[in-house]
Amino acid sequence: MKDPHASDSEHDVYMRQAIQLADKAEQEGEVPVGAVVVYQGEVVGTGWNRTITQHDATAHAEVMALRQAGQVLGNYRLLDADLYVTLEPCPMCAAAIVHGRVRKVYFGAPDPKTGAAGSVMNLLSYEGVNHHVHSEGGVLEAECRAQLQAFFRRRRAEKKAAKKAACQSQSCLPGSGKVS
Repeated sequence: MKDPHASDSEHDVYMRQAIQLADKAEQEGEVPVGAVVVYQGEVVGTGWNRTITQHDATAHAEVMALRQAGQVLGNYRLLDADLYVTLEPCPMCAAAIVHGRVRKVYFGAPDPKTGAAGSVMNLLSYEGVNHHVHSEGGVLEAECRAQLQAFFRRRRAEKKAAKKAACQSQSCLPGSGKVS
């Protein structure tokens, strides 16, 4: 169900900002996920994946954006704030979103392995928590999905090329990649 407070063009604008942030993540060698927190029509938090560069398992795009928004607003409770993220939040991020009291999450591509906003589980509206976050997937889904797929396709090709180069410098069994 579409949010009556925002037009499709507003959603697209914020998701395009998140896609640009995902580009930053990719340039740093990170999985390309970007996030934007919007409060009263203003961007108050941005983030992109930084787990590798910051050596921090919690440095997901959503968490980075929530941290910045909390600093800007002077409160960890982000009541009436919306989060735009290019990939469906994982369980860790979903918990941070709930604890931050975000109003609504808009995500681009679903995550069929760890999605916690409805794909695998829905922690955003789990009955046992005191705050429920509405979510809507599919905002610029094709663009978000293509960005992620291109990244992983390139990463697999790089690994395959590295393996082949390693085998060429050693004597490997044909087709196995294992040294004889």
